[in-house]
Amino acid sequence: MPIVVVQHMPPIFTRLLAERLASQSQVAVAEGAAGIDLVPGHAWIAPGNFHMTVRSGVHPRLDLNQAPHQHSCRPAVDVLFRSVAAAYRAGGLGVVMTGMGSDGVLGAQCIREAGGQIIIQDEASAVVWGMPGLVYAAGQADGVYPLDQLAPEIARRVLQSRVPQASSLSRQPDVLEPQAK
Repeated sequence: MPIVVVQHMPPIFTRLLAERLASQSQVAVAEGAAGIDLVPGHAWIAPGNFHMTVRSGVHPRLDLNQAPHQHSCRPAVDVLFRSVAAAYRAGGLGVVMTGMGSDGVLGAQCIREAGGQIIIQDEASAVVWGMPGLVYAAGQADGVYPLDQLAPEIARRVLQSRVPQASSLSRQPDVLEPQAK
């Protein structure tokens, strides 16, 4: 599955983040650029000062724009999540991790309304539980996990989405109450 990431950082820092992750990951990581085909096994970080979106089609592609800031952010998670919902519908999986503010709440709702899933980092392992906490408070989380359990849970959900099932996943969160710090 292709991976697209928004980190609230300025331009030079998003490039450096992509380079650092590329040097330490088994997944190819790069800063996003307009027109790139999304392919499995690759990850793209939204460049600072640009919203990154996914354009659907035979081969989903990345687009970049400098539309107005959302939640005082560019790039913004909500912008990316809305495009993921439109492009991938029920195949979309959003993950919201530590961060300040409400960016991600409306986009998480869009992914879930399209039939996709949202998982969030738990309060105990988050440095700042603002973003995941607000997604949780809005009832938009399908699961709440500590940081060290997010990767296995992502893998489980991706594999599960590829297996035909008699019934769909429950829309109730996997963890009902977040753990306090």
